[in-house]
Amino acid sequence: MMYLRKANERGKVNFGWLKSQHSFSFGHYYDAKHMGFSALRVINDDVVQAGRGFETHGHRDMEIISYVVSGALKHKDSTGNEYVVPAGDVQVMSAGKGIMHSEFNPSSEEPVNFLQIWILPNEKGGTPGYSQKTFGTQESANDHDIKRELLVSDDGREGSLRIKQNAAISRLTLKAGETWEQGTEDRKGYLHIISGKAHAMVSSETNAVEIGAGDALGVFEEDTIRLKASDELVALWFDLPK
Repeated sequence: MMYLRKANERGKVNFGWLKSQHSFSFGHYYDAKHMGFSALRVINDDVVQAGRGFETHGHRDMEIISYVVSGALKHKDSTGNEYVVPAGDVQVMSAGKGIMHSEFNPSSEEPVNFLQIWILPNEKGGTPGYSQKTFGTQESANDHDIKRELLVSDDGREGSLRIKQNAAISRLTLKAGETWEQGTEDRKGYLHIISGKAHAMVSSETNAVEIGAGDALGVFEEDTIRLKASDELVALWFDLPK
């Protein structure tokens, strides 16, 4: 079975300083058909203008991942962390029993584009945590195939950042004509395209679908997903509990 989420069908908000596209219900956007996928609750594709950002606000009981596509993001939180997160870095903030934070674009000229990802934790409360890492080099891939680089996991394997959920996020980087295949077995899988295009085939379906930037595909019930990149493709693959 396949869940197809097209980019142009996402929820959209434009506050001037912030343009955001919501894959799932969030804030002013609500759609009962799109409340999340397994433990994946939020994917917001945010563009924040130069010098602007999210003022200090609070979260609890949520694993919040920021994937910076272009530009840079400045993070500051109530536990004393204050860092700039450039493109190529991934940031994980485990809200735990509660944390206050702000996220700003430190540039005076360029916007920042990042994916704001929320994953429900498998335990509530606990001490808030923060981690950040630069990915995209062979060293950061820990000698594993850089075509699929593990960014986030429940146990920190392969040099990934840890979250409190039986879930993992990998980045796929395919050249035109390259293929990738993944079975879900007793799990769910969710593919979000950052850039590029591909033809995707799910084993339970008869026809391939073309997907591009902002599109997403969810698979489950022991399906296998097969991708063939039409041009250079960057995507995130979420391995999620059933």
